[in-house]
Amino acid sequence: MKTTRAPAPRPYRSYVYAYPHKTAYRELADPPELAALWAGEPKDALSLYAHVPFCEVRCGFCNLFTRIGAPGELTTRYLDALDRQATAVREALGDGEPVRFATAAFGGGTPTFLTAAELERLCDIAERRMGADLRAVPLSVETSPATATADRLAVLAGRGATRLSIGVQSFVEAEARAAVRPQRRADVEAALGRIRDTGVPVLNIDLIYGIDGQTEESWRLSLDAALAWRPEELYLYPLYVRPLTGLGRTPPEDDREWDERRLRLYRYGRDHLLAHGYEQVSMRMFRRRDAAPLGPDDHACQTDGMIGLGCGARSYTSALHYSFDYAVDMREIRSIIDAYTETGDFSRARVGRWVDAGEARRRHLLQSLLQAEGMPVAGYEERFGSSPFADFPEELGRFEALGWLDGEAPEGLLRLSPEGLAHSDGLGPELFSPGVRAAMAAYEPK
Repeated sequence: MKTTRAPAPRPYRSYVYAYPHKTAYRELADPPELAALWAGEPKDALSLYAHVPFCEVRCGFCNLFTRIGAPGELTTRYLDALDRQATAVREALGDGEPVRFATAAFGGGTPTFLTAAELERLCDIAERRMGADLRAVPLSVETSPATATADRLAVLAGRGATRLSIGVQSFVEAEARAAVRPQRRADVEAALGRIRDTGVPVLNIDLIYGIDGQTEESWRLSLDAALAWRPEELYLYPLYVRPLTGLGRTPPEDDREWDERRLRLYRYGRDHLLAHGYEQVSMRMFRRRDAAPLGPDDHACQTDGMIGLGCGARSYTSALHYSFDYAVDMREIRSIIDAYTETGDFSRARVGRWVDAGEARRRHLLQSLLQAEGMPVAGYEERFGSSPFADFPEELGRFEALGWLDGEAPEGLLRLSPEGLAHSDGLGPELFSPGVRAAMAAYEPK
């Protein structure tokens, strides 16, 4: 394998949770009909995602597509539009072959911003309009300390939720304030108790490292507070400061120094969880070793056959990734949500990016290599008729030279080393195609 000694990329460049990145999407010149897009696609193991773009507060680090509050009857109008979209999408899928959903998820925003009655309606849309059997498949739902109320959680448990994910970020109140996420630890603990009371089998807790003022000691306090609940899953996220977010308006720290601090906290958190009975699934995801997995791992939303409902959701076919317009600025988000609620025709894909054979190779390598278990080379070769080492000699050669590939992996398995996993957010963007990089660079944040 060809190697190179080019400088290592910075460890925190971009959180790679989807490829191509949404900032590479553009308005489609000739919007294709959904029926034509899905005509030749496998439909026996689809993934369903419903996006709820509302939160009670906008965290300082958040660049997700969400708005604060929902004045008037906005949530009703939004669910009305979601119902219309689901009806159009299900019609486009057709009845020529069986349509079956293998997984489902509600995200946001904060799905539990909706009332209990509205959550019932959301589940009805997934089941009655789309045909998803929520009690028969893994169903993951995101929540927050303030919205994890007993009545809302009871609805989700009763409708088949198998995983509840709560964004705590920090159990230290001063750190929560520094991240522009005001919350009391007592309220967080009460919400966790209510989640455990539901009996939903998987609890996931999100924590963030790299917050201003955070130390190894305070980081351990949050880790131990989370471990006290014995969550089946824990996600450890590095803090990012993005344009147009609350923290994005503050002067940035020295980047290199911050990189080193985040790496130090990451390694501390990783080792602490490994020592307390967790296994590492990806850079971010840790699963309790004695907990049975009930749903997909990090990369599952990357698979073809993804149906996204809602104005911030993406859908994936083998040839096109599509969604609606995207923004971070609150005024722009409000405008897009309003336009979505007024949409009557959901029969076409209007914003997206076509995925050719080369991009499909990159996507497969990305979504596999960033998982701790690695990628069987034979599976790649069978799918694409070529070797990843022939397709990506420079990139893989560079990763090897940097010590990011596991030299002790079993033969035939391409796997990252522990340091490779630690640098996932620097490694991932190295696999982006020139076309995607150019589109991302040309994107004007709004």
